[in-house]
This record gives sequence, C-alpha cells and structure tokens, in this order.
Amino acid sequence: MNTPTLRDDARVIGLVSLAHGVSHFYHLILAALFPWIKPAFGLSYAQLGLLMTLFFVVSGIGQALSGFVVDKVGARRVLFSGLALLGTAALVLAGAQSYLMLAAGSMLAGLGNAVFHPADYTLLNERVSRARIAHAFSLHGISGNLGWAAAPAFLAGIAALAGWRVALLSAAAIPFATLALLFFQRAHLRAEPAPVQAAGTVQDSSFAFMKLPAVWMSFGFFFLTAIALGGIQSFSSASLVALYGMSLASATTAYTAYMLASAAGMVLGGFLATRAKRHDRTIAMSFICAALMALLVGAAVVPGSMAVVLMGGIGLAAGVAGPSRDLLIRAAAPKNATGRVFGIVYSGLDSGLALGPLLFGTMMDRGHPAWVFGCIALFQVLAIGTALTVGGSSRAPALKQA
Repeated sequence: MNTPTLRDDARVIGLVSLAHGVSHFYHLILAALFPWIKPAFGLSYAQLGLLMTLFFVVSGIGQALSGFVVDKVGARRVLFSGLALLGTAALVLAGAQSYLMLAAGSMLAGLGNAVFHPADYTLLNERVSRARIAHAFSLHGISGNLGWAAAPAFLAGIAALAGWRVALLSAAAIPFATLALLFFQRAHLRAEPAPVQAAGTVQDSSFAFMKLPAVWMSFGFFFLTAIALGGIQSFSSASLVALYGMSLASATTAYTAYMLASAAGMVLGGFLATRAKRHDRTIAMSFICAALMALLVGAAVVPGSMAVVLMGGIGLAAGVAGPSRDLLIRAAAPKNATGRVFGIVYSGLDSGLALGPLLFGTMMDRGHPAWVFGCIALFQVLAIGTALTVGGSSRAPALKQA
C-alpha cells in the first residue's frame, strides 16, 4: 500500500472518529434519561445502575469476541454492523413498556457497542501513517468524549420538550445517518483481514497474545479506570446535587465540563505522546492529579462553583493520559493481532463500566454521595500501578537487545 497522504489520513481519522463518537453517545443513552425513566417505571438507583451494567456486560463479552471477528473478516463490515445495532436498540428502548424491555434494549445496544474499539483501532493502525498515529489516537479519544458530552444535552433537551420516548427516537437517527455516510465512503475504510496462517499454526497465531502479561495488565488498567468513569458518568450529577445542594442543571454542567475538558486534555496528550518516551509516567502523573481533585470534590470543602471547575480539572488530567494509554497498548500488540488485543483490552473498559454504575448506585441508595468521589480517586490511583507495569514490560525487550 502506498504511503497515505495527510488528506488520506485525515479522512480515515475523521470517519472512524465519527463512528466512535456515536458509540460513546450510546453509552449514556439511558443514563442521560434517568430523571425521566426513574419515575416513569418506579425504579431505584440500583435498578437504573443494573441497566447500565447489562449494557456493559454484553459489550465487554462481545468486544473480546469481536476482536477475533475483526481480524478474520475485516474491520469495515464489523463497524457497519455495530452502527446498525445501535440504531435498532434505540428503537426498542423508545417503545419499552416494562423494565424487561428496557433491559433488552440496553443489552442490544451493548452488543452494538462491542465492535467499535477492535474495529476502530484496526482501521487506524492499518490505514493511518505511523507519523500521525499518536494524533489519530488523540482525535479518536476526543470524539468519544464529545459523544459522552453531547448525549446529556441532546437527550435531556429533547426529553424536557417532548418526552423521553421522543428523545430515544431522535437518537436512533444518529447511527443510521452515520452508517449511510460511512457506506458511501467505504473505499477509504478498506482494511484487509489478517493473513491466514499455515495449517497447524492457527492455534498459536490466534491465541498466543493471551499469554502476554502486558495484555492482561492493560486489561486491568482499563477495568480500574472504567469503574471510576462509570461513577462519573452515571452518578456524579446526583452526587453533586446531594453534596452541594446545586440544581440538576448545574450538576449536568459540571459533567459536561468534565467531558469537554477531557477532550481538550486528549489534544494536549496527543502532542505529549508524540514526544514522550515514558508513556507510563505521563499516565501516572495525570491520574495522581485527577485523584487529588476527586478527593477535594468529595470532601465538599469547596464552593459549588469550584466543584464544577474541579470536575473540569479531573477530566483534563484523565484526557492527557488517553493517547499515551493507547500507544502503550499498541506496543503490546503482536503483529496481525491488533483487533484481538484491543478487543480483549478494551473489554476491561466495558467490565469496569458494568460494575461501576451498580457499585455507585448502591452508594447513592444508602445515602453516601461523598463515597462516589472517594472511590473514583481510589480506582484511579490503583490504575497507576498497572500502567507502570505495562510500560516496564514494553521497555524490557529493548533493554535486552541493548
């Protein structure tokens, strides 16, 4: 394949990032509507958290498996199927008449979400030039955060005017429109399946990567940080209302500040990752700062307006770590196993996001909103150890060669 031009790279990055943003938008398709769904069905916070758990359990299992599918049939087909499933899930949720129907729609959305990281990272690694790959990961991460930031404003705004069912019907149009765009641009998303190995070597080529400690430490990193993220996504707004007595609108603004600042942090993180040699150190410093700010918010020792600022600070610090994190995983992935490695590793994200809402929802039901931010800080600190281990593992081969 010829070396991609800047225009080629920009097109691929833009298309893949758009799809990624849609998938992250759908992470919050129910959480953003909790204030309407909770009274409509008479649910507890724990029951709401369980809906999120179902989404991410299905997504986590599906993500680990879809990495193998991506490497076998190609990322483009898998990506298209994920978008179609997301749109269908929104239609199911919009027509839900019971908690079971909400659960079914949530699981269907989780199945659609499962394909994006293995498919996206395979496309970026195969279609984007090496010189621009760090920026590709940065923009890919930014699109996810923008999807997270857009979901509450889009869904809550429509729900306030026309009801939560209309909000979900409106959301259904987004993945279908994105699918149509990507289909017409499909020639730029062509990624070939991994080469077929000779007879007798399939087992090794398919599963040997699972013996690498760095892969499972990367899984652990995503699992821990995702538990913290699950608390921020699902219950940070309710916790801020309880701790500071602020309005729901102000608390939602704090969450939006977190997501937008995280996107800005990823821009900065992309430049840092391009120059840095120790990506694990960048991650460690970023999460130390994020954890300290989370503890301040949970202690409720600052004014409500400062809590909003600190939420932005937490997002900025976490965002800076994003591109360095993805480059660490890329270094741990054997050749022709990108889809499988990113599928397994990013299933840690889904696993953590599955546990987080249930854990933090239980805290809220028991009247401990401050624990939400305390545990967010705890899991961020625990994740630092896994990042340092992955970084050390990635440097070990180079040290031996030297």
